[in-house]
Amino acid sequence: MNASNPPFAPISRREFLAASGGAGLAALAGSVGGTLCLPRGASSRIALGTPTVLLGAGEAAGRWPMKLSTSSIQFMSLPIEEACQRIATLGFEAIDIWSAHAGCPHLDDVQQRLGPGGLQELLAKHRLKLYSFSVYAGGYRKYAQLLGKAGGGVAVRGSTAPCDPKELSARMKAFLDSLQPDADLAEKYNSYIAIENHGHALLDSIDSIKAFGELNRHPRIGIALAPYHIQARGEKVEEAILAAGKQLLFFYAWQHAPGLQQLPGIGPADFTPWIAALAKVEYRWYVNPFMHHEPPPDQMSQALAKARDYLHTVYAKAVPNPS
Repeated sequence: MNASNPPFAPISRREFLAASGGAGLAALAGSVGGTLCLPRGASSRIALGTPTVLLGAGEAAGRWPMKLSTSSIQFMSLPIEEACQRIATLGFEAIDIWSAHAGCPHLDDVQQRLGPGGLQELLAKHRLKLYSFSVYAGGYRKYAQLLGKAGGGVAVRGSTAPCDPKELSARMKAFLDSLQPDADLAEKYNSYIAIENHGHALLDSIDSIKAFGELNRHPRIGIALAPYHIQARGEKVEEAILAAGKQLLFFYAWQHAPGLQQLPGIGPADFTPWIAALAKVEYRWYVNPFMHHEPPPDQMSQALAKARDYLHTVYAKAVPNPS
């Protein structure tokens, strides 16, 4: 199975209308001045601070659709139920649930208390899709069954220790070969494994991303791209996106800056070429605004609302409607 065309990937507006014949259902996605037009009786789930556009919807046939998620760790101090409520109220379409990195309690709490059925009920209550589990702490195998029984998704993890550039191909091949047991589990549980680039790691530079792409033969394994670390190297994020291409399974909308400036539209980075590059490679997953060392929940909500609105503004510039 091709990792660039996952069986559970959110359907685009174009695909949805095509599958349904388009008649009548097109009204669901019609817009006037950027405002979502809903048929009488439909629920818009509009709340304070929520955008009046349908997240994840391409506005015209042939337009790449940007879909937005965010990570539960942004609300680490809240129970998973409240984190989901915040993320849904902000209008995000999907969630990335974190294991115990920096003490985040969410994924272990889901596993021990809710189980896959409880997680599905919680997400359905808030109309959220399950995008991913971030398993930097604990590893994929600990959560593979939970992810699969909850419907499948992406598991995000790191690579391994860095190496001399002369050894890159051999070390990358050995690393990818070592992932075969995880790839087998991902096949069993309808999931994918995304390896994040990180400073001082095997998967770090654009050259290492290219080596990964050339050597990876696992359809269930791909890349989670963190622009924060690409920028820290002085390299261009859009070039990293193009290098990852169809193997890109996760994209952090995250810039190299202090504090809240890590988020889109708050820090100095122009995300326009990044979004344009995602459209060029026909990225099928979610754009995930992200930061580390999150502020208190109310401040986090306000910052994510700004990031969300900025990404929609950038999307309108970077991916114009086809004429």
